[in-house]
Amino acid sequence: MPASPDASLVSPVSQYFARSYAEARKKFLNAAHACGAALTEFPHPTEIGHEGEVLAMDVAWVGDADAPRVLMVTSGTHGAEGFCGAGAQVALLADRGLHDACRAANTALLLVHAVNPYGFSHLRRVNEDNVDLNRNFMDFEQPLPGNPAYAEVAPLLLPPQWPPSCEDHTALMATVSRKGMAWYQAAVSAGQYQDPAGMFFGGQKATWSNYTLRRILARFGAGRRSLRWIDVHTGLGPWGYGEPIYMGPDDAGQLQRTQAIWGNGVTSIYDGSSTSANLTGLAWLAVPQTLPAVDYAGVALEFGTLPLAEVLDALRGDHWLHVHPEADENQRALIRRAMWQAFYGDADDWREGVVTQVTDAVHKALHA
Repeated sequence: MPASPDASLVSPVSQYFARSYAEARKKFLNAAHACGAALTEFPHPTEIGHEGEVLAMDVAWVGDADAPRVLMVTSGTHGAEGFCGAGAQVALLADRGLHDACRAANTALLLVHAVNPYGFSHLRRVNEDNVDLNRNFMDFEQPLPGNPAYAEVAPLLLPPQWPPSCEDHTALMATVSRKGMAWYQAAVSAGQYQDPAGMFFGGQKATWSNYTLRRILARFGAGRRSLRWIDVHTGLGPWGYGEPIYMGPDDAGQLQRTQAIWGNGVTSIYDGSSTSANLTGLAWLAVPQTLPAVDYAGVALEFGTLPLAEVLDALRGDHWLHVHPEADENQRALIRRAMWQAFYGDADDWREGVVTQVTDAVHKALHA
């Protein structure tokens, strides 16, 4: 990642954001202490961070312990995307006016920092098991779905060398040209459960993050009247725009309820209105699995960074590095920089837009 910019040249909003997981966690914990939030730590039982630091899923509760309504904001479900959501969470912790609004609405603010701390720290989208957590919330006692399109394109995704040779690049582009970019995005990103060493692997059992997130929901959501969830992501769509993507079942009535809360701009993976492909094993499924009686609605805020092809190439490079640990430090640094740029808009206008849009989404949930 690039060096930190001169503090005299950045906007005040930049103080909320970090350039490493360790720094992001420190800012989150300090902000939580400063506003009097109740903190709970769920340390990772087996893994350590890129800098040798402790990894944990941290929870800050702002509001009355017996609040009947909960508004949850999560960051880092896809590890490297955590810089965005973590910065927004620190801004929310510093917003005392928002805290007053939450109390007036009988709502507690539940901030879950680094759902995937391993990926956050190691600058990977996946977790320590090469699992995409937002594909992992499956019923693993049932047969897992196939993804024939992924099987078709997989041999072209990870060439023998990185960057790919002209021949390898041409072969992939020929397939994409023939099938279309939408097919390519869906083939790669929809999730697959057959190849543990492949990309967008959904796992074959529940991960630590899956289990821990459901523990958090049970601990802080049991007995509540309602739960609203905003999960912050990056990597799809126009620069700096936080697309609100519906998180719920394929049900028109539920979608309309969600749009009534967050506006008609809420898109859906089911009707093709979202920049995201139709996915399986999404994290929101933890809610009916854990709190079947709660009144639930949720959106993912997906903040755009680079064009889709560049984001997919960054993920291909990262996965190539995962299966080629012998790569030299220069190549490793270039691949990590590409991941940083694909999932974090390192500019003041982008950061300011993130804070504004996440805060606005929180207020919409309160006012609804």
